[in-house]
Amino acid sequence: MSKIKMNPIVEMDGDEMTRIIWQEIKDELLSPFVELNTEYYDLGLPNRDATGDRVTEEAAEAAKRLHVAVKCATITPNAQRMEEYKLHQMWKSPNATIRAALDGTVFRAPIMTGRIKPVVSTWEKPITIARHAYGDVYKATEYRVPGPGRAELLFTGADGGTFRETVYDYECPGVLQSMFNKDSSIEAFARSCFEYALSERQDLWFSTKDTISKQYDQTFKLLFQRIFDAEYAERFREAGIEYFYTLIDDAVARVIRSKGGFIWACKNYDGDVMSDMVSTAFGSLAMMTSVLVSPDGNFEYEAAHGTVTRHYYRYLKGEQTSTNPVATIFAWSGALRKRGELDGNAELADFAGRLEKAVLDAINAGTMTGDLALLCQDPDVKKVTTSAFIAAVRARLER
Repeated sequence: MSKIKMNPIVEMDGDEMTRIIWQEIKDELLSPFVELNTEYYDLGLPNRDATGDRVTEEAAEAAKRLHVAVKCATITPNAQRMEEYKLHQMWKSPNATIRAALDGTVFRAPIMTGRIKPVVSTWEKPITIARHAYGDVYKATEYRVPGPGRAELLFTGADGGTFRETVYDYECPGVLQSMFNKDSSIEAFARSCFEYALSERQDLWFSTKDTISKQYDQTFKLLFQRIFDAEYAERFREAGIEYFYTLIDDAVARVIRSKGGFIWACKNYDGDVMSDMVSTAFGSLAMMTSVLVSPDGNFEYEAAHGTVTRHYYRYLKGEQTSTNPVATIFAWSGALRKRGELDGNAELADFAGRLEKAVLDAINAGTMTGDLALLCQDPDVKKVTTSAFIAAVRARLER
């Protein structure tokens, strides 16, 4: 069988167990069928440290140039990781660096199967999280306050005018953090959400905490409403869908009581937390698609979960693991499908669909990794290792 040809996409390798699975997916599910054409960047933590994190910036620029990227899960180091990997410094989240460069919106949706029922019994349809991908805590400036002193917020305008306000008069050691955002990115986020809702014909919910954050969060609320009223209200009416704003604590309560089937837009950190909640309630963190969409038409697909450190340590001891590779497989299939769509390469896009069907068919036939087997009470479920699951997918794909 001749392999499917393709134009290049950006490939961003990652860390720990997901890095091992990444290579196995390429070897078993992609390379036998597709002439993989990727521009490779090693975003593993050792290489990020060795390059002063320049490799992450280069990967982001490549994503803007080639328009389609696929990314493996990566480590965002903390103090423990800094010691473990002997890092030169505590590098910031590579996802935050890439998202800031592309200035897009992350859309995350659960991968549903007939075998796994959501923990929330009322949920009948997927809930898509639309996560703003710029600023907030991921690009914050932080300071460990050593002792008594005054913290101030200072802004100096281009015209020389200043704004200064006391944040807190410290009487003891503490911590200080400053976040930022900008209207242009918030407006791009709003338009991305409205356009996505129209394309999916689903209601759009948006939530912040503007009653407490009367400038930061309220700016999000006001810009969303202004853009909706001016550009999208009529289009939403024609499509038979609605835009709905509420406080995030109220939104959480409404989501739990809902049937699903809508898009929930959140600020950056809120979206990070809520997408984990939604994916876990639908089954597993490893059962969620994630794509970053930029306003100028760039797409970066990734697995939304972590690097599965605990399984990686077992792997290093020579033990077999039952790590779920589904989200990583769907990151590859999403990128291949988008490459095919952008290039008019129907054969490549069709392969992506067949790969996803093979994954879901394997699960629905009762072949699952440990996380899913625990959630499924059917007597014919077979718990398998990661490699055995990938082999089952390949067998179906070959057929």
